[in-house]
Formats: sequence, C-alpha cells, structure tokens
Amino acid sequence: MTLSHTSTAVLALLAFAAPAFAEGNVNLYSSRHYDTDERLYTDFTQATGITVNRIEGKADELLARMQAEGKNSPADVLLTVDTSRLKRAKDMGLLQSTDSETLETRIPANLQDSDNEWFGLSQRARIIFYNKDTVTTPPQTYADLADPAFKGKICIRSSSNEYNQTLLAAIVTHEGEEKARDWAQGIVDNMARAPQGGDTDQLRGIISGECDIAVSNTYYFARALRTEVDGVSGEIDKIGWVWPDQDGNGAHMNLSGGGVAAHAPNRDNAVRFLEYLVSNSAQEYFSQGNDEFPAVEGVMLAPSVEKLGKFKADEVNLSDVAENIPTAQKIFDTVGWE
Repeated sequence: MTLSHTSTAVLALLAFAAPAFAEGNVNLYSSRHYDTDERLYTDFTQATGITVNRIEGKADELLARMQAEGKNSPADVLLTVDTSRLKRAKDMGLLQSTDSETLETRIPANLQDSDNEWFGLSQRARIIFYNKDTVTTPPQTYADLADPAFKGKICIRSSSNEYNQTLLAAIVTHEGEEKARDWAQGIVDNMARAPQGGDTDQLRGIISGECDIAVSNTYYFARALRTEVDGVSGEIDKIGWVWPDQDGNGAHMNLSGGGVAAHAPNRDNAVRFLEYLVSNSAQEYFSQGNDEFPAVEGVMLAPSVEKLGKFKADEVNLSDVAENIPTAQKIFDTVGWE
C-alpha cells in the first residue's frame, strides 16, 4: 500500500470504523505541531464522517487549559509528545481509562499506560550522533557518554526537555537512582557547551564543530535526510550514528501518544479516533509524514527512517519509566544540569 493513494488508506480505515459512517465531532487538543498531521485528520473524517475540531498549542498550555475548563472542557482527545507529558496529564486527572481491544492489542503493552489512560501512537529513538571526521571510536552505550574520555565533546539539550527527562527516568528504572546520578554528573562534566536549543541544534553543533558528539531523537536526523534542514542537510554526510546499548537494554524510545479526555462530550468518537490512529495506514503515515517509528509492529517505514538501519529497542515499560520522572528531575537539579 502506498500512502499517496487516499482511497486505499480510507478502505484500510473502515476496518476500524463500526458503523462504517457516523455523524458528529471529535474535539482534539494537540501539541503535535506537524503540518503533515493534517492528512491524518482528513482521512479519518472521510472514512467516518466525524469532523475533527482542533485546538493546538504547547503541551503545558493545553494541560493548564483542560484543568481550568474542568468538567466543562470540550476536549475529547489529548495528543501530546513524550511519556512525561502523558504522565502529567494522568496525574492531573485529565484523562480517563479507555476499554478498547483494538488499542490494547495493537499497541505493545510497554507503550501504554498500566491503567489504559494513555497509549503510545508513534516512537522516536534517542540515540548518539557523532562527527565522523573527529571521532574514531564513538560511544556505544549511554553509559559511555559519561566517560571522561569524552570531556568537552558532548552537545545535549537542557534538563527541562521532556526527552532528556524520560531518558534519565529510564536509566533510573534500569540502574537505580545512584547510578543515574553518576551518569548525569558525567554528562554535565563532558558538555562542550551549556545546553541550548532543540535537537536539530545539537546536530548543527556537530556540523559547526562546536561538539563532536550529540544526543538527539532520530526523527530530527531522518527529516534532514528526507528534506532540506538548514545547517544540517548540506553536510549531513559528516554525521554518523550509534544505536546505543545493543548488547544491553537497547535504544531508548520516547513517545507521541494520546488518550481520551476525562470529561469527553463525544467519548465514543474519541475512542474511534484513537483506534483509527493505530490502523496500518495511519501508523505508516506517522513514519512517512514525520519520520517517526510506528507504535504498531510490522508497519512499513519511511525510506528516511529505514535508512537508519535495524536496531534493538529498549522494551522497558514506559508506564514504569513515567513514575521515575520526578526522580530524574531531582537528579538534574542536584548535578547542575541546566
């Protein structure tokens, strides 16, 4: 199946729409800011007759808005990025448990909340990138990044970044708080510069020579392979990558995910929308449209993503990781990770 053929995608969606056509709306609060997601919404409406009404904004702003709206909130579905924000939404009482055999069976158990309040819909691997001209022996594990041999070489985002929070929380889950603190201190000691910018800026740091090694989510790099990204694509051949911990836990994965809002006025349509997002056609589009890894196993990857090669992913339960995010933030503060 090719995603450019809308009719084929719509037929695939019908398997998740019972009855095949319905009336009504689903009100979506989304912090996913990708123009390519428009295709997901239009295909859903074409397949089901349900209109998607969107309110988009930064994750924290949307959570605050839902909390302020309370029982009068029009939100049916929350879509946001990373386990940390999904956990926060759950802790704030903004989501409700969803009983859906489709969601529970198609999404691997480690990518969904233990209480079925949120579900991972797409994945990003947080891996190691390096300058092939200056680094002959790149770090092979997350632990290696804290080795004094790499002092002054590493670019990485701030401690307020949700991707770093979840990565450190995963290390806490695997190794315990003390080892996680030692690791975080090692990263601080090895930084080439104070944390700044987004993941693309870490890749730009390699190109500019500010750092030799960077930590970034894969979809930022894959995007620069697929389309022009200023400061990266023109010299992207300089950058090599390592899938960390392939002899251990595997590469850390973080999520884009969602759940049904606690006071959803269109609850049935909300469930149908989430079930649509785990159909093969929608899952393929997460990869084709935004260079992500699907949450559903066996779904076709975009060429830009497939080029990164096969790897072993960390299968730690992200619901457990979410519980350690407050500990991770405490560690960041303790070691002075800005």
